[in-house]
Order: sequence, then structure tokens, then C-alpha cells
Amino acid sequence: MPGWMWGSRLVGRERELGVLHGFVDAVATDGGSLLVVGEAGVGKTSLLDAATAHAARLGMRVLRVSGVEFEAQVSFAGLHQLVAPLAAEPAVLPADARRAIDVAVGLAQGPAPDRLALTNALLALLSDAAGRDAVLVVVDDLQWLDRASATLFAILARRLGGSRIGLLGVVRTGEGSVFEDAGLAEIAIGPLDDDDAAVLLAEAFPELPPRAARQVITEAQGNPLALIELPAHVGPTAAEPPLGRTPVGRRLRLTFARRIEALPADTRAHLLLAALDGTGELFPAISVGELEPAERARLIRIHPVTRGIRFRHPLTRSAVVELSTEEERRGAHRRLAERHPAGSERRAWHLAEAASSPDEQIAQLLEEAALRTKGRGDPVGAIGLLLRAAELSPEPDDHHRRAMFATYLGADITGDLTDPRALLAERGGQGHTVAAAVAAASYMVNSGGDVDTIHRLLLGALRNACRPSAAWDAPLSEIVYVLQANCSFGSRAELADDYWAVLDRLGVEPPEILDLLGNTYLEPTRRAGPSLPLLDEAIAGIGGQADHAHAVRLGIAALYVDRIAGCRSTLWRVVEHGRGGGAIAAAIKAFVLLGFDGVLSGDWDGVQRLTEEGLAVTTRHHYRLLGGFLQYDRAMVAAARGDRETVRHLADELVAWGAPNRIAFVLQLAAHAKAVDALSNGEFETAYHHAVEICSPGTVPAYKPAALWVLLDLVEAAVRAGRTAAASAHVADIHRSGVADLSPRLAMVAAGVTGMTAPAASFREAFDTALATPGASRWPFAQARIRLAYAERLRRARSTSEARLQLTNALDTFERLGAAPWTARARAELRASGIPTTHPTPGPTAPLTPQEREIATLAAAGLTNKQIGERLYLSPRTVSTHLYNLFPKLGISSRAALRDALVELPPTSA
Repeated sequence: MPGWMWGSRLVGRERELGVLHGFVDAVATDGGSLLVVGEAGVGKTSLLDAATAHAARLGMRVLRVSGVEFEAQVSFAGLHQLVAPLAAEPAVLPADARRAIDVAVGLAQGPAPDRLALTNALLALLSDAAGRDAVLVVVDDLQWLDRASATLFAILARRLGGSRIGLLGVVRTGEGSVFEDAGLAEIAIGPLDDDDAAVLLAEAFPELPPRAARQVITEAQGNPLALIELPAHVGPTAAEPPLGRTPVGRRLRLTFARRIEALPADTRAHLLLAALDGTGELFPAISVGELEPAERARLIRIHPVTRGIRFRHPLTRSAVVELSTEEERRGAHRRLAERHPAGSERRAWHLAEAASSPDEQIAQLLEEAALRTKGRGDPVGAIGLLLRAAELSPEPDDHHRRAMFATYLGADITGDLTDPRALLAERGGQGHTVAAAVAAASYMVNSGGDVDTIHRLLLGALRNACRPSAAWDAPLSEIVYVLQANCSFGSRAELADDYWAVLDRLGVEPPEILDLLGNTYLEPTRRAGPSLPLLDEAIAGIGGQADHAHAVRLGIAALYVDRIAGCRSTLWRVVEHGRGGGAIAAAIKAFVLLGFDGVLSGDWDGVQRLTEEGLAVTTRHHYRLLGGFLQYDRAMVAAARGDRETVRHLADELVAWGAPNRIAFVLQLAAHAKAVDALSNGEFETAYHHAVEICSPGTVPAYKPAALWVLLDLVEAAVRAGRTAAASAHVADIHRSGVADLSPRLAMVAAGVTGMTAPAASFREAFDTALATPGASRWPFAQARIRLAYAERLRRARSTSEARLQLTNALDTFERLGAAPWTARARAELRASGIPTTHPTPGPTAPLTPQEREIATLAAAGLTNKQIGERLYLSPRTVSTHLYNLFPKLGISSRAALRDALVELPPTSA
């Protein structure tokens, strides 16, 4: 009988049973998820049994999975338990869905599926089963489920509404699980009260003397399992004296230990195999006959048909393992390893558990399994395997290489930003190895360390690795990737030159993703063009990418050539995985990429929400560099919307730590935010000086990829500041660099700035080309600014009706974006083009013309005649003339009186 079920009824659980029956009834028609939470022995498994029995009576199909304490490190072990009963069924699944599941559980080779593809495949498989009968998935001991499966099930649990699929999960209080933050409905199971405890005890042990019964009730503390298991060990007839206030869990373990110790030696050996295996499957190494004494001792159940093995309680399984000797456990693991094929993760794991001393062959198997596990979308599992491989490495160099690579993966993917230098000092490691260097450099990069120090560290480690025909193993690929990123953050020509020299010394083609990144991310202006077809092909297949690090790197490769749109859905899946406790560092990078994309694509409210969440994560995990990028995103939105205080605060913070560490990219981001802020507020000379910090005169620098974001700001600031020659020179640089061929956005910008500087006879053609760029509306802020500049030139050419069309479209966009300074500028230009803004009210003074009113408003705000002229495309002398003419109309004689006079002025028509 299960734990505290006595006879055919559950004692003291009417409310809980009603909730579970109601949940199962609802699943039969509408699907859903429910989490059962409680202490060990409180009866969660018995309630599960009752719920599954109810589901069976309703004709539902029940699939059970159980987390196993001793195989929580085996990636997708829980998924394997779930799909194994369905493997032989002729489920009608698309080939890609079947492949996704088979690759994840190790039944097939091939590119790893991403988490969404795997979730969709699992949902399709269960839906196929539910097409015949409703399905109830029961997951016991979630706290011991491997993380990859737990994350997958947590995503699945939120998608079951309307599916006729239910997920009923059980987790022990205080043990921790990704399900705790999944937002699922849950029911908490508490201890029985004394009255129910007495009823259960009396029904189970009617001959128990009252004094002994009171002792059991006191010691059980309402724990139903203890009420059933302790009576044989209390009272005057007990084999041992009572243990007083010994914790219930310990009392239960002692109870199970006595039963296990009483078993025959062969039974205990087979029981240990079953405990360490965790699959619940029978195989030649485990004999049913030898296990029958354990079943009679109420330690396990053997299914009458499938002959599968199930421990009555996790405490029983734990007691079996705890009572075994170290040699017995190693022997059991050796036997279990034999039942798994060569190269499988389970075989490697069992061999590692069987090892009593360092063994390079096993260490190598674990390392290979770690790389496969990472590729299957479980970086956390990969790190665990690498660390175990390091422990089993006989040679110090191999030990440090594997340990450092695990540390690097933690910093690059899982959010475990640990300083490896302390680890090296503790273990007496060598800091010059490739693995040690990549771990240390990754830590320093992410925490905002000095660019030149990182550069020297990486180059020093690569001197030995950079030899002809060097193998592109994982550590070498990663150190070249970190070098590439550091060169980009340093944004200096000599750093980029060093990177290409490293590749030349290696003498072999780098992996495809490194090649793409070097061309499109490190030096996109000079090298991206030939790589674009390959990048487009890679992005087209990004939906099937399970390796979060690889997906993020594709997003980085897409960044400066404006192809992030094709990566958005995958990047959001990386974010979701990180939210569920998975690849946190990869999720932070996805936040950054989506933030950069949101700034350019005009999703500014989304940027505000995204940066708020992302900055909280970067602060919690100490990723200062990535947090700085999110600060830039926020500063750019603030700059366009006129929030000058926020821009100053964020930009100054970036400079404060970016400058001493020579992170030029961070300084360029700060300068860009300041440039847009100055442009928004009519400070064109200031805006120009900030812009040329990023894109210096004479060229579009290849080693400063951020220059591709500032081209419009640079030329517009130069034009409005009266730097006509400089503006034309910058436009010539843009065309000479060929950046217009890299993306539609850059083509639009190149044509737009050409229109700003072109002579009167040809500016229309350039602006029309810019606005006709395919997909130009994907970058609404840049497009609206080009429309505004076009309208200003049209007004000066006295084509007011054409100007109004462009202004109306620009104004709509600025208003939608919340870009208040630009909205005001568009409205002012509309007034200047003769469109009234309010209905005139008769008054004693002569009315101001729209242009006079705008000049008066700007002068009242404190702008000089030169600044007013720059904003309205007028000469300072013309501004002075207008002011001279409007003073009498307002009845004033000085600029100081303008503000009050304008307040008293009747409103004009809209």
C-alpha cells in the first residue's frame, strides 16, 4: 500500500484529493498544469497515485517520470523516461519533430534542436497520444530532475491549455527547482493533524498499545509515512529504544536501513543497481527473483506486467545507496556502464562514478560527452561533465585545461562569472595555457577589464597554439572568439591587425561562425560584403539552433549589417531559457542584441522594459560590460525623447569605467548618446564633435564598427552646424566605403545624407531614393529624420505642398515614438511652411507670421540668432531682421520681454 493510504481511502486528505480530482477532470477536456509541494514523507506520492488512479478510471493515459538523486547530472534523463513508453508507437510526427526528440535523448546523431523546437516536438508527441486518449504526465521529485529536462518541462507546462494534456508535478519543499519560478498553480501538502494521525495509526495498527500510539504520533509530527513506518520500532517491544526528538527524516532512514540490512547480500546488490540506474527498467544485470525479498520488505514495487522497478519512497533509494560501501558503488556503476553503448553520456557518467583514481580515457569520454551535451542545449550539464573530467585527468595540463574551459563556459553561457585566477592559485595551475587564458580573459572582458591587458594575455597564450595546421579544438576556437570580441571592444586598428595576424599564423580556415564574426562584427565596413550570403543562409536556419552560445553569436554577426530581425525569435527563446535558470550569460547577451535592435527599429517602449530586466540580471551576476551596453540602449531612447538628465547620467557612467580600461567601444556608445541628445536639442556643433569621436573625418573606419550607427547623426550635425564642406566630405567617405551595400538601412542612410548635402538640382533624387529603400519603415526614427530634412530643403526651394507631405509623415512617426524634441521640430517646420496650428483670435496687435512666431519662441528659449538660423535654415542676419520686425507687433523692445509677451499672445490655429 502507498505510504499513508489505508484500505481504499486516504486519511485526512479530503481537500487535497478534491483538488487533484478536479484538476484531472479538467485535464480530460482542457489540459493544464499543477504543482504539488510538501515535505518528505508527507504523502505527495500517495496523492499522485490516487490522482493517476482517477485518471485511469476516466480512460486517460498516464506517463510517469521521476527525478533521481543519483543521475541528476545526466542531461535529458527525465525526457528519456517520458518518451521511452511512446518510442515504439507509430506517432504521426513530422520528421524534424521526431529528430529533435531523438537527438535530445541520444537516440540519433545530428544538429541539436533548439529549446522551442524540442518543446514543440514533445508537445506534438503528447498531442498525438492525446488524440486517442487524454494524457496525464506525472513528474515526481522534480527537485532531482536533470536541469535540461526540468527546464523543458517547465516551458511545456505553460503551454498545455486546451490540449487535453496535463502535467502534475511534485517537488519537495525547500529543495529548489526551476518549477518554483514557473508561475504554475500549486497545492501545498502539510502534516496531518493529531486527530487524523490517530485515525490513520489506528486503522493501520489496531493492536498498537495506546502508550506506543501516543509515542508514534508525537515522534511522527504529522508525517504520514512516519506514522506507517515507525510503529515497529517504538514501545517496550521495539528492537531499539525510542530516539526522542530525532528528526523524522532521520528516523525514517533508520527504519529503512534496518529492513535493507536484513536482506540477503545478492538482493542488496541488485537493489543497489536499481537505485543507481534510475531508469526503473529491468535488464540482465538486475534479477527480478533477487529483488522479491526487497518487495516483501516494502522497499520497492515490481510492476506485475512490465516488471519495472519503483522505489516506494525516495528515502528508501537514498538509504540503499548510503548503506553501500564505496567499492560496492563503484562496482555497480561499472556493471551499469556496460549496458550503455560506447560514446553515450550515460556510459561516460557511470564509468566516471566507478573510477577510483585519475583515468585519462574516462576523462576524455567525459569531455566528449560535455561537448555533445552543450550542443544539445544543456550548458549547465556540460560544465558538470567537464569539471568531473578535470578531476579524473592524470596530467596537470589536462586537468587545468578542462577546469578552465568549464570556468569559461560558466562566464560565457551560464552566468557563473568566477575569477579563474583565484582558482589557478588554489590549484597551482598554469596561467599561460589556452584554456586558462580564455577563462581569465572571458572573466576580465565581462567584468569590464582593461582591453590591453586582456589582449596581451590572449596573444601570449596563443603563441604556442598558433602554429601551422593547428587543430581547431573547442578551447582554441573560444580563445580566438574572445580575442575577436576584445579587439572589437578596443576598436583600434592595431588590435584588429593582431587578430588577423593570429589567423594567418594558424594557417587553417577557422570555423564558419568565427569567420562570419571576423568579417561582419570585427571589421564590417571592410570585410562584410562577401560574407553576407553565408550569413543570410545561417540566419535562415537559426530556428533549429539549440546551442545558445552559437545562436547568440549568429545574432552578433547580424548586428552591424542590420539582420537582427531574422534572429529575434531565437534570441527571445534564449532569454526565456535564461529566465528559467538556464544559460543566463547567453540570455544577457540576447538582451543586449535585442536592445540594440529595438533602438534602431523604434521599439522604444520595449527597450525600456527589456533594459530594466536586463540591467537587474547584469547587476546580480556582475556583468558590467554587458550592463553598459544596456545602459547605452536606455540612453539612446532618452536622447531621442528629450530626457537629458538620464542621458548625462548614463553616458557619464559609461565613460567613468570605460575610459580607464581603454574600452573604446563603450566610449563610442557614450559619445553616440550624447550626439543624439545634442541633435535633439539643437546643439549642432556639440553633436558634431561627439559624432566625430566615433567616425573620424577622412574615412568610415573599418575597426570601429559602431561608426555604422552614427553616419546619419554625423552628417546631419555637420549640415546643421554650417560645416558644409565637412558634411560633403563625410558623404563622400560613406560612398567610398561601400557601406550602402551592406544593408537596406545603410543604403537609406547613404542616400539620405546625400540628399542633405546635394545641390539644389539633385537633392530630390537622393531623398526619393532613400525613402524608396525596400523595408525603410523598419527603421522609423532614421526614416522620419530623413523626411524632416527633405521637407526643410523642399521649403527652402518653395515646394511647400511637397514639404507638408513629408512633414506630416515625419510628425506621425515622431509622435508615435514619443520623440518630443523631434515632434516639436516637425511642428515648427509645418508652421514655417504656412500651415496654421491654431485658430487666430482678433486682438489689438498685428498677428505674427508662422515663421516670426517660431523665431520668437526659440529666442525666448535662450537660443542665439546663429542657433535659431541653424535650426530653421536661415542666416543669423535674417533672424535678426525678423526679431526687429516682430518686437513692435508684440509691444516690446528687448529679447528679455519675449517670454511674457508670448504667454499673453492669442493662440494661433492648428
